[in-house]
Amino acid sequence: MGSSDEAGPAGVEPVERVGLLHGLATTRAIRRYRDEPVDDDDLAAIMWHATRAPSGSNRQPFRFVVLCDGPRAIKAKTLLGESFRTLWAEKRRRDGYDAGSGSRDDSPKARMATTMEHFVDHFESTPVVVLACLIRHRDPTPTEGASVYPACQNLLLAARALGYGGVMTMWHAYVEDELRALLDIPVEVAISATLTLGRPAGHHGPVRRRPVEELVFDDGWAQPAAWAHDPPGTRFNQAGPPHQDRPR
Repeated sequence: MGSSDEAGPAGVEPVERVGLLHGLATTRAIRRYRDEPVDDDDLAAIMWHATRAPSGSNRQPFRFVVLCDGPRAIKAKTLLGESFRTLWAEKRRRDGYDAGSGSRDDSPKARMATTMEHFVDHFESTPVVVLACLIRHRDPTPTEGASVYPACQNLLLAARALGYGGVMTMWHAYVEDELRALLDIPVEVAISATLTLGRPAGHHGPVRRRPVEELVFDDGWAQPAAWAHDPPGTRFNQAGPPHQDRPR
């Protein structure tokens, strides 16, 4: 569980220090940030822990382009912001975010739409944007993400431990060519993800996930695992589409 908070400077809320298992269960996707920078020492610690992640043959092919407030960072954030707004508008229309339960302000669907709208509208003011890249040693394969995405998860968990939050997205693909040209990213290097970081304007807390017995099988596909169950007191154990729509 989380330990006691550390006192911070006057006017700054204390930072919650969390244990590993507590952090794993309570690291939410954070898309709203306070208007304050990420401390350089904290950023260095976050990135160091990201680079401790495992990778195939320990090649460590991941590289991170960190965008704060430099001249090219500002241009890159503008490119990404335009991309994110375009793609969110398409997703909002395609997925019917304003229909059904989305018409009720208090529904999870409507709250998500509000959060996403804020995220894309304020993207350029995101304190830190990180492009997670992968140096390819062979032709692209379906499994190459196994050598970069664990590092992305390490990054988000380290940020959580230091009182920050973030989210990972793939929406950079819409302007990938422009980003490559702007940031001198070689063609043989894949841009695998975009991560945003900052002090949460909201807060972390229990994540909304399906019950573990729906997700874990024993000794064969769809075979119940009698030993797999949510810990007592687990909250928010419903997520995703209705049960009958879930793929098996």
